[in-house]
Order: sequence, then structure tokens, then C-alpha cells
Amino acid sequence: MPKLNRSPLRVTAEYDTPMPMRDGSVLRGSVHRRAEGGPYPTLLARTPYGEGSFRMIPVAAALEAGFAVVLQHCRGRGSSDGEFRPWRDEGADGHDTIVWITSQPWSNGEVVMTGMSYLAGCALQAAATRPPGLKAVVASMTPHDFHDGLKYHGGALALGSALNWGAMQAALGLMHAAEAGEDVGAAFGALLPVLGDQAAAVRTLPLDSIEGIPWWRDWISHPERDAYWEELAETLRHDRIEAPVMHVAGWFDLFLAGTLENHRRLGGPLIIGPWSHLTTGASGTGRLDFGFAASGQAIQLEQRQLAFLRGRDTGPAVRIFVMGDDVWRDEEAWPLARAVETRYHLHAGGLLSPEPPAADEPAAFTFDPRDPVPTVGGPTLLSDPTNAGPQDQRDVELRPDVLCYTTEALDSDVEVTGPVSVTLRAETSGAATDWTAKLVNVHPDGRAMSVIDGIVRTSTPSGTYTVDLVATSQVFKAGHRIRVEISSSNFPRFDRNPGTGRPAARATEADLVVQHQRVFSSSFVTLPIVPRER
Repeated sequence: MPKLNRSPLRVTAEYDTPMPMRDGSVLRGSVHRRAEGGPYPTLLARTPYGEGSFRMIPVAAALEAGFAVVLQHCRGRGSSDGEFRPWRDEGADGHDTIVWITSQPWSNGEVVMTGMSYLAGCALQAAATRPPGLKAVVASMTPHDFHDGLKYHGGALALGSALNWGAMQAALGLMHAAEAGEDVGAAFGALLPVLGDQAAAVRTLPLDSIEGIPWWRDWISHPERDAYWEELAETLRHDRIEAPVMHVAGWFDLFLAGTLENHRRLGGPLIIGPWSHLTTGASGTGRLDFGFAASGQAIQLEQRQLAFLRGRDTGPAVRIFVMGDDVWRDEEAWPLARAVETRYHLHAGGLLSPEPPAADEPAAFTFDPRDPVPTVGGPTLLSDPTNAGPQDQRDVELRPDVLCYTTEALDSDVEVTGPVSVTLRAETSGAATDWTAKLVNVHPDGRAMSVIDGIVRTSTPSGTYTVDLVATSQVFKAGHRIRVEISSSNFPRFDRNPGTGRPAARATEADLVVQHQRVFSSSFVTLPIVPRER
């Protein structure tokens, strides 16, 4: 058959278009639409990251699909007026932007929103205001709450990601102010130590002495979910969201828990790939490449998102990438109803087994917060972007402050798909401590590849504690072994617990005390085992 010649799409683009907000501020962005025809539904994306972040938005594909596209800078970013205040203005500003769009002659009165991370949060916050005309949202890799799962995990500060993101946003703010003619020399000088050496900055004590990030002390001085966080939570009320939402997640994304919770509360299609926060749609992350089949391109992720936004999605309710088998699989719901919660017990001698131990014996280690266990991979967003996803843990496991519990070599494949948690009966010599847990896939060649991890911050010297490892879909193949690591730190993914009960944000070097830890064999990991088809 002869090839069809398609005429190139004629597009008009307007830049720095003013869009008035209810308080008199003017936000700006670009408007892209077909040169002829219309009116059109509009795809809106809002960003605090500048022009470069708009590359994540499928503008050309959206125009081909029949959308006009509006790419807007958040308040105080890019060419938009005002002061950037993380998360505080995005709901109202998103609402006002949608009202502006629907009043334009090229708009048919229908708007959809899309984005990843903060951009997805902007979309959900706008949806929570119920703006007229908002028809659908695609929200990729974004938290469900600004305290739990964003700045704090299990009660511990997500130090590395908070410092990295905060420094980046502070730098963008100084650039914005400099372009407006302000003298930012002193402010830049205060921020420079953090920008220049984050590996040193995360070791700053006390943490509340770090300078240059406008919101830093607010974040770290509210470790509990108090009025500060509740005020922000009012901008993301799931019970007010009426527009349908598609959710996209990564097994190694630091916002996996948030995306799963958004899906639980809002419904809508769910897609989870073997991706980290910075490898969305790629064929893998960390030290594992799952092949082209694992990529977003292989499952036509972009096309499906646009179909959803047009109200034409016919894909499965849930599509997950099953690691180990390295295949995509369609499911009716998440979590899987057929998964069987199975306890694997932490025997004092280092065995991990479905069989309970004969006696409740302890294993011991000593934790020194001056020498914390280093972060090696996992769901991270650190200044070193390569320190993410599955990484070999063998060097970590040589440390005396890391307990390892390992199964015998598996006789057959074991599929773990669903929520995972570790329940510890443990005690510390300190007034308080942290307990960390990590699920590891031990290969026959000895590689100990991380799967998922978590932390819980305690305020008591002894008790039973649950470490939430969120979720995974990992097949431990025959000949492999399942391992659980237990310790009391994962730094700088999380801040250090001084052990005195003093707030970690105000702890000085003198406050750091050695903590003698004991973990009892009544502890266990709960694995959602999916029966394998024979």
C-alpha cells in the first residue's frame, strides 16, 4: 500500500500570556493550539520548575489528540508574579487558571490536567476546589499528604529529599528575585553551602541551623502532624475531588505510598512500573535493567494517558510490572484479593522462615548515630541521582549494626505482590530510637539487591513496632533467597535519631548517644504471597 502523506499540524503558540488570579496577582504561561478550527478542550500543566520541566508534558501528542495546551508557571516562578509558597496557593491558583481558560474563545469549556510529582499535586489541589469545567486528571508519582509520606516517613524526617528539593526551590526563588532586580547576594551566600556540598549539609547539627531555605525551619520544627500540616492538608481534600483520576507510580518512587493512597481514596486506573522518581517510564532503575518491555513506551503510557483525558480509556483497572518475571500484568483491583498474607519469622540466628522460632530469643547490635548506616539505593530523591532503586547491599550488610535474616535457597518461585510490613518486638537502651527494615532479593551469585525499605521512629524504649515497607511486586526466583535487614538508620534518606528523646531538629553533636538494640525472634515480616499458576 502507498504511504499516506500527512500535512504537518499548523500550531500557534503564545508565550508569557497573562492570567489574572483572584488576589490581583498575574501568573503567566504559554498557550499552544491549532492554528485553525476549535474551540478545543484544554490540557493544563502547572510547574514551579521553570521552562525545562515542560519537556515532561506531551505537548505535540496532546495537540494531535485535539487539545489546546496551557503550560503555566506557578506563583513566584518563571515569569509569574508573586511569592512561591510550597503547596499553599496551588489549589486557588489552579482554580482561577481553569476559570480563565474556560473564558477564552479557543476553549470549549472543558479542561484536563496532568503532571508528575509537584505538577501532579497542583492538579489534585486544583481538583479539590471543584472548578467548573475540570473533566479529568492524570497524577503521576505524587504524595497524598504533605506531612505523611512527603516530609516525614514513619515519623522520621525525609532528610535527603527535603534538603535536596528545598535547596533547589530556594535557588529558583533567588533566580526569580534577581531577574526582578532584587539584590540576592546575601541570600545566595547563605544557600551556597547547601548547594555546594549536600553530603556535608545533611550532617549539619543541629538541623535547624541550616540557612538559605525559607521553609526549612517550618518543615523540621513540626515533626508531628499538627496545625501547620492540617492547614496544608485542607488544600488537598480527597473528599472534594469529583474529576476522575488516573494514577501512575513506580516501585522505587519515594511517593509510591502516596500514589497508592490517592488511588485508594479516589479510584481510577492505576499503573505501576519498575521506575524511580527520576526514571519515569524507563526500562529500569538503579543497578537493574528490566528491558525495553518495562518502559512506558512499551505499554504506550503516553497514549493511554491522553485517551483517559479524552474520556476514551478502555485499558485495565490496574496494570503492574511484576519484577523477577519482568512482565506487565493486568489486575482487577489493588491490592490483589488472591494474595495471602504470610508471616516469615526473624529467627535469632539469622534465619528467615515461615516456621515460628521455638523460643523468643534476642539478637543485638549497637547503633551509633555518629556513624549511621548509609543509604544505598531505595526510593530516594537525593543530590546523587544514581543512588536510587535496586542496589547491591553486600557492603551495607557487612556492618555490625545491620542484622540480616535470610531464607534458605528457594525451591520454587515465590511472588510477593502487595503491601509489605515488618513487625518488630524490640528494645533500646536509649530514651527513643528508630527501627529500619529492608526487603532484599539475594541472587545465586551473591548479589543482595534491595527491593523496598522503611522506618519507624519510636518514643518508647521497648515495645512492638510496625515498619511500613509500602508495597512491591517481586518474584523471588527459584535458587534466590529472601532477606530482611534490620537496623536503626538509613542516612541521609532519613535523619538520625539522637537517642535522647530530644527533637531531632535541635539535636547537637553532644546529644548523640550510642544505643544498644535488641530485636526479638517474635518479630516477623508480612509478605503478600500470590499463588503461582501451575
